[in-house]
Amino acid sequence: MRHWFLLLTAIVLSSACGPTKPASPPTPKVVHDTVTVSVRDPDLDKRVARQDLLMLAKDAEIEDLQSKLEDARAEVVRAMAKLQTVASRAQAASAMAEAEISLQSMKSGAADAPPEAAQATRLVRQSATEFNKQNYAGALYLANQAKTVASTFRGRASLGNREGSRPGEVAFAVPIRLKMTTRGNVREGPGTTFPIAFAAEAGTMLTAYSYADEWIRVGDENGRSGWVFRSLVGRPD
Repeated sequence: MRHWFLLLTAIVLSSACGPTKPASPPTPKVVHDTVTVSVRDPDLDKRVARQDLLMLAKDAEIEDLQSKLEDARAEVVRAMAKLQTVASRAQAASAMAEAEISLQSMKSGAADAPPEAAQATRLVRQSATEFNKQNYAGALYLANQAKTVASTFRGRASLGNREGSRPGEVAFAVPIRLKMTTRGNVREGPGTTFPIAFAAEAGTMLTAYSYADEWIRVGDENGRSGWVFRSLVGRPD
């Protein structure tokens, strides 16, 4: 019995002292780098550009109305300071007649009255009111303002008639004064595939009348006209 006990003990000790099985190496951790790719949406860019142009138009409308308000205030101050130098009844009547003719010219031949027509109509009515009050200076001033509005409309309309309306073209409510922020090309149509109408230097003053997508229809002080990409122009300082 003792012999079997000693033999069993020897077997156990032999197993415990034998060579150990090597541990498996750790599994390497694979790290995948994440690369962020920015994809531009052309349609979204166009919508943003359109909103920029709409904001530009609204700013111009506010600026135009503010300018007319300041002119009116200055006119009232001058009239109060120089009551002895009022306009004659004949001068006021002549200006009112010219303003009325200009207004009718704007309304004729158009399915929808242009935005300038409402403004000119209001000025003509105000002029008539002042005339009836025998405020001939005020009537003359307001009639001249109506003629100025009509003149602005004629400039925009003549430019549109020369070049024709483009699909998707949207007219600004009032012409906008812009300037070239860098040297660039003014093209015959809204796109780089159209021929170059003329090159404009940085600082060149332009008048904008309408837009199509990201292109703006403009005219310069020399009577030239065409289309310019929106990134090439900005508001005057």
